[in-house]
Amino acid sequence: MTDTAHETWMMWLRDAHAMEAQAETMLNAQIGRLETYPAIRMRMEQHLRETTAQRDALSRLLETHGDSASAIKDTMGKLMAAGQGLSGVFAADEVMKGSLASYTFEHMEIASYRMLIAGAQELGMTDAVAVLEPILQQEIAMADWLSENLAPLTRSFLARADSDLQAKR
Repeated sequence: MTDTAHETWMMWLRDAHAMEAQAETMLNAQIGRLETYPAIRMRMEQHLRETTAQRDALSRLLETHGDSASAIKDTMGKLMAAGQGLSGVFAADEVMKGSLASYTFEHMEIASYRMLIAGAQELGMTDAVAVLEPILQQEIAMADWLSENLAPLTRSFLARADSDLQAKR
């Protein structure tokens, strides 16, 4: 493979690091406002721990290959997540909007890791594949959990909206 292919792959890896930094900010914002949905809060807290470990693993992988995270990309991702988090505060169906955003974000992460793994395989970077495969499986598990819980959450939200219980958060 050419140096250009390797440089491109490294750029994708820096992007993935920024994506995980964005996910951390997004998850923290959601967790902080999930007041009446304990099952979702617990799963989000678990995924936040996974996300932090994923970001750390990507940092180590970047260092192993003589690079480092992009402070600019990380900051931009965090700012985007903070803006998204603030926008939910004003939505009457904040928990639903947050779930929609999380489901969408998980699928973007899945696609990113599949791309990184394919690139690492093509470049013969078995060390990278070993780091990225478990991360991909965690993202798939979170996306599956969100998928399985979206209908029950929707029913719970609508039932709360028709009662005196707080539905928004």
